Amino acid sequence: MAASLEDLEQRLSQLRTELRGAVRARDKAETARIRRALREAEAAWEHALEVEAESESTTDDGTLPTEPQTQPTSVSVDESRRKERAAHSSIPIREQVHQALTLLGAPASPKLISSTYEAFFTEPLVATKLASLRRDEERSFTAQGYARPYYICAALTHDRLVPARGLLALSTWPVERRIIGPLSPRADFLTHAVGTAEQIQRLATAGHPAPDAAWRLLRRFALTIPGAYDASAQEPDPARVIAAAHAEAAVHQQEDDQQRQAAAQRARGQLADVQQLFGAAPMRDALRDASGTLS
Repeated sequence: MAASLEDLEQRLSQLRTELRGAVRARDKAETARIRRALREAEAAWEHALEVEAESESTTDDGTLPTEPQTQPTSVSVDESRRKERAAHSSIPIREQVHQALTLLGAPASPKLISSTYEAFFTEPLVATKLASLRRDEERSFTAQGYARPYYICAALTHDRLVPARGLLALSTWPVERRIIGPLSPRADFLTHAVGTAEQIQRLATAGHPAPDAAWRLLRRFALTIPGAYDASAQEPDPARVIAAAHAEAAVHQQEDDQQRQAAAQRARGQLADVQQLFGAAPMRDALRDASGTLS
């Protein structure tokens, strides 16, 4: 029987506590074992979240599976605002993606980009429209070079420097930030959490309450970060989420930074500008280009 989200979240919290102890004890073998277990648990959590989300009939607004349906009036207001602004919106999709990625601060999936944009800008960003965006951006860069101030580009795998599956990034970020190593998915998740919390803080400082969807998005992050979520509070505390995310990120940072920097140095030495942004050709494509066919 598959583990529930709650069980997996408890398992993740336990493993991160164990990882912190192993790193402090400088036990490399135990640290490696726990990190493998963490990656497996995180993958299982992501799968369970997708399954549960697909089974619900609600709209894709980031609602937590364990959260009861409350404040229907507020939700309907958010939905009305979204529909009203969508009718008058003329923002190009690449600009929508740019705004969402700038807020998140690290490579992200189309689904998270869409959820983030809709949470803070109350306009629709259809994730399926992003499927061809990166290819369009690559064609534009190949034809015009740096004619645009930014491009929506790829994250790169640390080992082969090919496009990381299902992730988008910004060309204005340094190569290091766009590299995806073994520890990078978790590190980027924490960066996303910090970016979300900071945006809510900025809105509050400016006197603009964050939309309900933004709070739901922050809660989704907080639930899987040790010490970030207080179940007795009505909403997550952005400052607490930021502090907890930074505390966990410090555990992974040195090793993750080293892997990213080494891969970025290779990328700068081996790849042309277009490949640094959109990735080296996968081996399958390289073989096809060399032989004309692929048996």
